[in-house]
Amino acid sequence: MSERKGRPENFNNPPSKDLTEQLNFRVTKEMKESVKSQDDPPEFCREAIQKALDEKKSKDK
Repeated sequence: MSERKGRPENFNNPPSKDLTEQLNFRVTKEMKESVKSQDDPPEFCREAIQKALDEKKSKDK
């Protein structure tokens, strides 16, 4: 079993930010297959969401 579960230091995440929360949302079958084909699907999703949030934040300024 992976040692990565919930340990922020394993996810390029500052130690002060624990990965304790979960999001659930619906996607198309194609999107799911594409995400699942990534090397590290959870990290891929975290990075994509953070990138979108950062872009939105910079637009809103």
